Amino acid sequence: MPYSNNPEWTGTGRFQVDALLSDIGSPAENAIITIVPTNNKSQVVDEIITDSSGQTPVIDLPAPPVDSSLQPNGQMPYSEYDISVQMGGYEPVYVEGVQILSNTISYQNVTLLPQTNLPPQSNTIEIYEHTLWGNFPPKIPEEDTKPLPPSTGFVVLPEPVIPEYIIVHAGTPKNSSAPNYWIPFTDYIKNVASSEIYATWPEQTIRANVLAIISFTLNRVYTEWYRGQGYSFTVTNSTAYDQAFVYGRNIFEEISRVVDDIFNTFITKPNIRQPLLTQYCDGRKVSCPGWMTQWGSKNLGDQGYSAIDILKHFYGYDIFLMQADKVSGIPSSYPGTALQTGSSGPSVRIIQEQLNAVSKHYPLIPKVIVDGNFGETTRKAVETFQKIFHLDTDGIVGPATWYKLSHIYVAVTRMAELR
Repeated sequence: MPYSNNPEWTGTGRFQVDALLSDIGSPAENAIITIVPTNNKSQVVDEIITDSSGQTPVIDLPAPPVDSSLQPNGQMPYSEYDISVQMGGYEPVYVEGVQILSNTISYQNVTLLPQTNLPPQSNTIEIYEHTLWGNFPPKIPEEDTKPLPPSTGFVVLPEPVIPEYIIVHAGTPKNSSAPNYWIPFTDYIKNVASSEIYATWPEQTIRANVLAIISFTLNRVYTEWYRGQGYSFTVTNSTAYDQAFVYGRNIFEEISRVVDDIFNTFITKPNIRQPLLTQYCDGRKVSCPGWMTQWGSKNLGDQGYSAIDILKHFYGYDIFLMQADKVSGIPSSYPGTALQTGSSGPSVRIIQEQLNAVSKHYPLIPKVIVDGNFGETTRKAVETFQKIFHLDTDGIVGPATWYKLSHIYVAVTRMAELR
């Protein structure tokens, strides 16, 4: 049985660390991770070591029962742990308050910086309370569509585009001392969703909330909302202005998979070019007529509503979903048809080339012959890639796998160019 010093922690969550070396962009093999309960730092729960993919084994950790995350009142629905990540030649990283929910896997990504002769910097990541549990400022209401910026140097895109990065200001807009973080778009959406809803909720509820988070974010991108006011960031992490974001926080498996599947889909209405500014609130501590409520979306999911029907219930029956045609930073767009055993052609050649490039950093991925034919070796390489990056391990390259492979390929080739 896993350790527990809290008799109310009758459930079990799962936990895994993914560690990366910042200087070479490769997995951190043989990093040592020590885990202690946040409320009892003298008790070591476990010590685990990363493999050649920079990953630890998935371990069980005590957590409150799953029912506590399925209703708005009661005990805190997640347990909290602190971890330290240490590896020779690199600065240690400390993460405080990792949240563990029952019946789901929590992934903690950590990037290790090389040691220098300079005084060590603070490498502590503090994960704040979940918005459904803690007390956060309610959203200041805005119009759900925005006037587009005038022709004063700001670019109005002909269609919404998925940006490569989101610049997150860690404070209110006027807090000039708060830092800005450059976060890959999908990582940002996963972070916000893991901060705003529980991964134990119905899948259609998770999809509805992720679509709202994506649409809100793309409205900020498309309308240049903050840049038009003279700021140098895309969004803030203040719930009064935007959406909750906690730098370096853990994310949850169900949320991660949904985001990878629909990250280029957004909500809009007839006769507008922009994604809808889909505002929302929890619906319990804060009410927000005309917006989606998170607990209300959970109740509709329990009743079997689909994601689009949940969204129409709150935002109006004239809304519909669209997909962005372009994803910035991706060398080739998804071909439109899933690639699998028996497929052939230029798109197969692209994924084979990308798999070989990624395998230089992730040696568990087998090398493949770049011949444009999707055979058994290519299928095994795809399955290994999917397993490492927490995708459905089916050996088929659908949109989620295509774009994730493209993102990782771009990242590793850029690191190679910098070295």
